[in-house]
Amino acid sequence: MKLSVSGLSFSYDGKSAVRNISLNVENGEFVGLIGPNGSGKSTVIKNICRALTPDEGDVFVDGENVFKMPYKKSAQKMAVVGQENDIPFDFSVREIVAMGRSPKKRLFDFDTAEDKHMVHHALEHLGMEDMAKRSFQSLSGGEKQRVLLARAVAQESDLFILDEPTNHLDISYQLEIFDFIKRLNITVLAAIHDLNLAALYCDKIYVLKDGEIALCGTPEEVLTSENIFDIYGVRSSVSKNPVTNKLNISYFSGFSTKGITE
Repeated sequence: MKLSVSGLSFSYDGKSAVRNISLNVENGEFVGLIGPNGSGKSTVIKNICRALTPDEGDVFVDGENVFKMPYKKSAQKMAVVGQENDIPFDFSVREIVAMGRSPKKRLFDFDTAEDKHMVHHALEHLGMEDMAKRSFQSLSGGEKQRVLLARAVAQESDLFILDEPTNHLDISYQLEIFDFIKRLNITVLAAIHDLNLAALYCDKIYVLKDGEIALCGTPEEVLTSENIFDIYGVRSSVSKNPVTNKLNISYFSGFSTKGITE
C-alpha cells in the first residue's frame, strides 16, 4: 500500500494551518512526521484520514484519490489510531475492537465467523484476550491505546495513519506499541512527538515547521544537532547507540551548553 499527499493546504477560520504539504510513503515504509507543537502534524493527519477537508490538495492511496472515494472505501484502505482514547459510551473491550470490522460490513449485518476470528486474532496479538469482557472505561491509558490498536488490526488495512499514538504513555507501553506496529510490516505514517522514538523506528522522516515541510530524509540526514536547534531551538548531542545502531539524542538546557562544541 502506497500513500501520496500532493499540495495539501488547510485553514482554520481563514487562518492558514498547513500549506502545500507533499509527502510520499512507499509500500512497507514506516515514515515519521515530526515538528514542534502547533507545527501542523495533527492537522495533516486529520486531512489525510478525512476528519478534515483540505482547502487544496489531494491524497492518493495506491494511485486512487481518497477524496473521490466513498467514506466506507477509504476506511477500508486506512486504519487510524489517534492520541485521544475517550469513548463517550461504555463499551466492552471486545465491542471496541469489533468496531474495526465495520468498514467491511453493511448496515445491520451480523458478525460473521471471520469477524469473530479477526477480533480474537487482534486481541490475542495485543495480549488483551483476558480483558475482552472488561469495560473500556475501566482500563488504564496504556491499555486503552492497545485496544484501539487492536481495533485497527481487526480492520485488516495495509496502511496505518497514527497521530501520536503513544503520547502520554510510559516508555514500556511506547516501545511495546511501536514494536508491534513495526512487526506488522505494513505502510505507516505516524506523527511522533519523541525524536528518539522517531530515530528508532522510522525509515524516513518529514519535518513540519510553521505549517510547511522544512526537511525530509532518513533519521541520520534529518536528526542532526544543527537541524534540531533550527527546528526546536534546543541544543542537543546526537550519537549512535552501540546496542540498537540507531541515533540517540541527548538534550542540554540553556544553562548547560557552556563548553559544549557541535
